[in-house]
Amino acid sequence: MIRSAIRGIGSALPKKVVKNSDLESIVETSDEWIVQRTGIRQRHIANRNETTVSLGAEAARKALKAAALNVDDIDLIVLATSTPNHTFPASATEIQKALGMTRGVAFDLQAVCSGFVFALTTADLYLRGGMAKRALVIGSETFSRILDWKDRTTCVLFGDGAGAVVLEAIEGKGTNDDRGILAARLRSDGRHMDKLYVDGGASTTQTVGHLRMEGREVFKYAVGMITDVVDDCFAATGISAEQLDWFVPHQANKRIIDASARKLGIAENKVVITVGEHGNTSAASVPLALDQAVKDGRIKKGDLVMLEAMGGGFTWGAVLLRW
Repeated sequence: MIRSAIRGIGSALPKKVVKNSDLESIVETSDEWIVQRTGIRQRHIANRNETTVSLGAEAARKALKAAALNVDDIDLIVLATSTPNHTFPASATEIQKALGMTRGVAFDLQAVCSGFVFALTTADLYLRGGMAKRALVIGSETFSRILDWKDRTTCVLFGDGAGAVVLEAIEGKGTNDDRGILAARLRSDGRHMDKLYVDGGASTTQTVGHLRMEGREVFKYAVGMITDVVDDCFAATGISAEQLDWFVPHQANKRIIDASARKLGIAENKVVITVGEHGNTSAASVPLALDQAVKDGRIKKGDLVMLEAMGGGFTWGAVLLRW
């Protein structure tokens, strides 16, 4: 049986760090207010020369180095982003160019904060279907470009960054002891579009627009949706929350993360949390958190890891894998 295993991982963050106290001069807010409601203490904000493509390419190079591979070993690039450099071409092709890759295929995938989980699942299908041997799966965002910096309910929440993994097709036995992706579940429900969206677009306003969110409504749905797909991955494999080594959730809000872990029965010391350092980096948040936990030695070879995310649309999904 073919499994899709992560061979290398990397990340990239803009140089500029914006602390909560820095935002007090921009909007009516405070460090205490932001930390209490979200757990966020700072975020990275891209400068003029730092873009979704440049951050994504940097993360990809680091992932390739960690995998001891070069760009000629890659057949596929799937980029999850809601903030592409251009309306077209796909930013994935711009990353392909930046890496010097002239073979294979590259495309963008748009599922907002769930993007990396959707992209990982898509690449897994390519690898297991024999259409590619190795893929770069990237989540890269510059949400600072679409924020309304006068709206204190949204501008304090988001940051910029990128994370990438090299996914490789390997031989497995078809058991839960295999390395790689063991189960994945994706969902979407377009009825909730007005709760988290951008009020612009090429076909409507001919502008980029700004992010708009009904925070309480998103919170109300988030925990149930997240636990739904995670429980489905557990059911598909027969693996329990107690057997899980690490839970790497989308880093949107610490209260959502804590509530989801409690409902799933996942111990607090198994949850990877980076929202305090990065804010919500949308499609980049899961690979950024994953990279940190790998680099600091928490996630080790053979560990069972659950990834999950929820984003605008609504979209939500989970991936259970063995590192």
